[in-house]
Amino acid sequence: MKSLLSNLAGRAVGDTSKLLTALGLFFLAWGTIAPISTLSWWWQDGNGLADQRPDLPDDAIATEGGPPCYLVFLTGVGDVSDEALADGEAAFLEAMEAAIPNCVVVADVFPYSAASDDVGGQPFFRWLWEISEEVGTSDNPARMVLQARNLWRIALSADNRYGQAYNRGVAATIAERMAAAAAINLDADPPVQLLMAGTSGGAQVALGAAPYLRQWLPVEITVISIGGVFDGQEGFEAAEQVYHLHGDGDWVDNVGSAIFPSRWRWTWGSPFNRARRSGQYLPIASGPHEHDGDRGYFGQDPVEGEDGEPTTYLDLTLERVQALPIWDDL
Repeated sequence: MKSLLSNLAGRAVGDTSKLLTALGLFFLAWGTIAPISTLSWWWQDGNGLADQRPDLPDDAIATEGGPPCYLVFLTGVGDVSDEALADGEAAFLEAMEAAIPNCVVVADVFPYSAASDDVGGQPFFRWLWEISEEVGTSDNPARMVLQARNLWRIALSADNRYGQAYNRGVAATIAERMAAAAAINLDADPPVQLLMAGTSGGAQVALGAAPYLRQWLPVEITVISIGGVFDGQEGFEAAEQVYHLHGDGDWVDNVGSAIFPSRWRWTWGSPFNRARRSGQYLPIASGPHEHDGDRGYFGQDPVEGEDGEPTTYLDLTLERVQALPIWDDL
């Protein structure tokens, strides 16, 4: 009997090892060719003109007035569509919209595609997306594959070879979705306040898009990283301020500071370290948050607040974000 169990266990381990190896090789191969879709978009729609503002329809441009503020939300790698925000993320945006009525909230930017196409609209991943939707759980294998696909897009955004094409594409989508939500005054004086809140990999994409948006639109940019992972190169010279909320239980938050040399303390002249020394980058402890889930930044599990009163993880995040000084003049 022991021999039979040992053989079965050995075979199971061997099959699992082969499966993991095959998946690893697949993702390595796919990640190697992942830039092709971005470069294809760049050739067809970007025209290689990184400094050219995307064309906006006439009804998307205000000749006078216009909103003084936009809040653009860029979701994390766990989402696979610009129309499928997690319940906690949707609740966060509803609360922010009520708290800052002068600010137009833009929630329909999918940051893991240069053209903001969700994975359900991409033929190669459509079948996985359909399987993921049928299964319905957040940890099913199909959704995990899609999340891995999103991780490669973060790498593209941070890559000094392909990042210009990718980040320009996302910036163009942000500008278009802002204008669709409320017409932009291209001659605004004072400048429009553009607040980009990115969670997880959305923070990297927000920073990557910032230089283009600053160049194209009359905006002052603030980036709010909520447990964000970012490389420390792009965006710090374009943003007026970068706030980074980090939870005590969020180990993913530390990945960026470990794998990106521009985040290391001894890379003295990197944009991140210059911003850190000047106070332009400000880390803020958000509480006992984990990276995601019911105890994540948008989780709705109960937790004890600083005053000892019961609250939720989402409410702790809202408290920290709404306490930022950027809202005082809006």
